Amino acid sequence: MEEKKNFTIKDWAEDDRPREKMLQKGATALSNAELLAILISTGTREESALDLAKALLLKSSNNLDEISKLTPIELSKSVKGIGRAKAVSISAAIELGKRMRFSDPIEARQFSSSEAVAQDFMVTMSNLKQEEFWIVLLNKANKEIGRYRISTGGISSAQVDNRIVLKYAIENLATNIILIHNHPSGNLNPSRDDLNLTKNIITCCKPFDISVLDHIMIGNKRYLSFSEEGYLI
Repeated sequence: MEEKKNFTIKDWAEDDRPREKMLQKGATALSNAELLAILISTGTREESALDLAKALLLKSSNNLDEISKLTPIELSKSVKGIGRAKAVSISAAIELGKRMRFSDPIEARQFSSSEAVAQDFMVTMSNLKQEEFWIVLLNKANKEIGRYRISTGGISSAQVDNRIVLKYAIENLATNIILIHNHPSGNLNPSRDDLNLTKNIITCCKPFDISVLDHIMIGNKRYLSFSEEGYLI
C-alpha cells in the first residue's frame, strides 16, 4: 500500500504561503488564519501551521477576541500541536496589539528649509572619510516618512542606482524626496556627475508624481543646496 504523503506549507505554491504572501501583498491580504499561522511558525507531522491556526479559530468561534482572552497555558491546551512556545508567541503578539492601541503616535519631523535638513545630517556626515548618498522621503505636508542610505562609496564618489531610490519612494508612498550626499574633501562645487545624477533621478520620479525638492551636499561642516543655488531643473 502506497504511503500517504504529508503536505506542508512548503509544498504549496509560493503565492499561497503566508510568509511569502505577506511579503508580496502586505499583511492586509492575509486571512486571520494565515496571520496566526505565521505566529505558529511550524506544524506537526499531521497538520501544517495553517491547519493548527484554523483549528484554533474554530475552537474560539472564529473570534480573535476570544483567543485574546486565553492565557498561554490555556492556548497550549486548546489545540493539539500548539505547545507552550507557540502559545507564548501568539499571546505576545496579542499583547503588543493591545499596547499599540494606547501608544501615542510619534509626530513626524517636518522640514521647513534646506538648512534644517542639512543641519540634521551635518553632525553625522561632515567627518565621514567616504562618500555616502541618502534620501529623505516626505509626504504632501513635507513631513518625513523615512530616510535611507542608498550607497557608500570611496573618497570621491558613491554609485547610486536610480531604481533603488524609486523603489523606496514608491514603497513608502512618498510625494517628495530630498537627496543628500557628502564630499569628504569639503569641496562643495557640484561635479558634472552630481548634476547628471540629480537630473536622472528627477526624470525617473516624474512619471510617478514624485518631486525632488532638493539635493544637498555636505562637507567640512558646510552645505550647498541645489535648490537654493538654482541647480534643480
